[in-house]
Amino acid sequence: MGFSAADLSHMIHIIDTDHPWDVYSINSGHTEVISCLEWDQSGSRLLSADGDGQIKCWGMTEHLVNSWECTQSSSLDGDPIIALSWLHNGVKLALHVEKSGSTNFGEKFSRVKFSPSLTLFGGKPMEGWLAVTVSGLVTVSLLKPNGTLLTASESLCRLRGRVAVADIAFTGGGNIVVAATDGSSSSPVQFYKVCVSVVNEKCRIDTELLPSLFMRCTTDPVRRDKYPAVTHLKFLTRENSEQVLLCASSQMGSIVECWSLRKEGLPVNNIFQHRSPVVGEKQPMILKWRILSATNDLERVSAVALPKLPISISNTDLKVASDTKFFPGLGLALAFHDGSIQILHRLSLHTMGVFYGSSGSSQRVGEEPAIKRQRAGGPTLHFKALQFSWTSLALVGVDNQGKLHMIRVSPSMGQMLDMNTLLRHLLFLLEYCMVTGYDWWDVLLHAQPSMVHNLLEKLHEEYMRQNQALQQVLSTRIVAVKASLCKLSSATAARACDFHAKLLLIAISSTLKSLLRPHVLNTPDKSPGDRLSEICAKNTDTDIDKVMINLKTEEFVLDGPPLQSLQQLIQWVGDFVLYLLANLPNQGSIVRPGFGFLRDGASLGMLREMLVMIRIWGLLKPGCLPIYTATSDNQDSMFLLFRLLTKLWLCSRDESHPQDPDETLIDECCLLPSQLLVPSMDWLPINDGVITKIQSKHPLRLQFGKPYTLPGVNPNAQVEVFRSPASQRMDHLRCLHLGISPTEDSKACTRCGCVTMLRSPNKTNAMRQWEQRWIKNCLCGGLWRRIPSTLT
Repeated sequence: MGFSAADLSHMIHIIDTDHPWDVYSINSGHTEVISCLEWDQSGSRLLSADGDGQIKCWGMTEHLVNSWECTQSSSLDGDPIIALSWLHNGVKLALHVEKSGSTNFGEKFSRVKFSPSLTLFGGKPMEGWLAVTVSGLVTVSLLKPNGTLLTASESLCRLRGRVAVADIAFTGGGNIVVAATDGSSSSPVQFYKVCVSVVNEKCRIDTELLPSLFMRCTTDPVRRDKYPAVTHLKFLTRENSEQVLLCASSQMGSIVECWSLRKEGLPVNNIFQHRSPVVGEKQPMILKWRILSATNDLERVSAVALPKLPISISNTDLKVASDTKFFPGLGLALAFHDGSIQILHRLSLHTMGVFYGSSGSSQRVGEEPAIKRQRAGGPTLHFKALQFSWTSLALVGVDNQGKLHMIRVSPSMGQMLDMNTLLRHLLFLLEYCMVTGYDWWDVLLHAQPSMVHNLLEKLHEEYMRQNQALQQVLSTRIVAVKASLCKLSSATAARACDFHAKLLLIAISSTLKSLLRPHVLNTPDKSPGDRLSEICAKNTDTDIDKVMINLKTEEFVLDGPPLQSLQQLIQWVGDFVLYLLANLPNQGSIVRPGFGFLRDGASLGMLREMLVMIRIWGLLKPGCLPIYTATSDNQDSMFLLFRLLTKLWLCSRDESHPQDPDETLIDECCLLPSQLLVPSMDWLPINDGVITKIQSKHPLRLQFGKPYTLPGVNPNAQVEVFRSPASQRMDHLRCLHLGISPTEDSKACTRCGCVTMLRSPNKTNAMRQWEQRWIKNCLCGGLWRRIPSTLT
């Protein structure tokens, strides 16, 4: 999860929420105050716009979250920008709370038919952005595939007027809707349809007026002049142009209204009532804004945040929410000038939860005087900006002193829920993140250490119910989710290593198999890798050479250099097999790293296939074999390891009836350390993020620029099982030792802490191919951040 903020010195600050002290500040080059910041769907690009009409597009350099550069810019000189949005890419998901009990992910999370704002040839969405200016212009910039910009501007309507507040939404048909007001609550809130097209290599904008509305508070005689200014105007979601939230304020307070666009029948004049109706004639329909709900008088509103979770919000859905007690995504947040935040139901606007700000954290509802007292001592802290996370379980805000606050939002919204219901909701949101690819950091905020075991079990059960194709798509993502869950509890910390090792194993296996080439071109439909898996699964022989005889050795012929360059990955596989077998006898006393593999037939089978493949390659190029330190000269180490690994694999091959390893196998494994030198596996990347430290209910106070460690706790306490403090640093992806204080520039994963060198030391294609896989994301799918050389 990333977060961006701008300040008055025209700097843009980008922060990853798991390392909030590590702030990356960009000198934006804007000359006026930055008025809008907008992330794209993927979080890899950012738009900034200012009070002089300048818009800039920022992209990551080398895919690092703490390294950014300006890639494009457009300008409307001297015309301040007040609303900004990326064009819609046509991807829209719906979350079906009523189906949360369903076994099928496709039923819980479905793709909604939605057209992109603009399509290129072949239906591919065109990228670009759209902005609204103070003088009533709408400007569009389109990113052509060759990297150039097509820009056009058009007046929202014929009579251009001042626009003080505006917002942008999208319709399923590919149109854009802009809502705008001149800032006075007695003026109408206008809505416009905007269509963007490309004609003869030029961008064209067509605008059309839609039904408008007057705020209810100005037609109410009691409140007519009470709230003169419209301060906030927001569509309830970017993909719903038919529901809008309005806030009118004075110096003393605010009022909030929620409106909905409805189709209504047009009443016909009495003259025509007596005319005999024509068959099939329908009553004429008209679109009209109707008020859904309004609040009472509130404290003055300083910021509004709307939920991003795509739950549908018709009345039946709201009934489902009250039946299932699933509240995330139903509340919107209002921040007030007294420093408090209220979460209101997004349609009925009744209060669901209250937060009293950090200064009055000990206060509870009803302690009015404490808040009143606070007011006398000068300006209070209040939020200038507020934003929900993707699953609506966290709020992040920036206050008027430039402090950043992260607030947990309970999935139960203060209702008393039994543990099973709470677990089911967290599981539902973890599945949502798995399917969509959003980061699940904010879900982890609510997973207490005692819940981890249950969440892991249930997540695995749900995953196993999906069809084979979907399982394959999500196969690595679920392992990454499990790994980050395991880190939350000291009881399961060792299992996090296993999941990390499993990710590495899956990646190495698919990479090594991809190097195999069929001997002749007109081969049957199976690739050599599939044939290898099939033969190894059928042939349960414990003699590696007998398994090898059944394979077409010519498919494994590779020239020397790629094999030699992959030696470090091959070495990891060899070391890993030895480590697992040597640790088999003392597993179970405490859960040690590697324990998870002893019953994992699929992973053991994968290791067995790789040993066979490595054995064949060793005949062609002995230099690529894993190096073992044996106590006797005539020890065939791979032969021995394959025999023991096969015995272990046979115990757990049938997942429904796993057997315990027999005594003879355990005895042989006990002898292993006296035959071969067992490597210490540098397993786990150290995760130095805050997620493992905020399980308690006490707020953490952090400082920008200062990494955080818990007072009185050894930062390596959780990982002492895995390494001593002065141990070698590992490049976890290249499986190389970097020494105790590396000189190379490195990058670390923001999610799992996996470290790897920024620059490649390799020249050969095979190893470069491996490194290319991890350019954008880590093994676990997390993003990279550059580590300052002093820290490494």
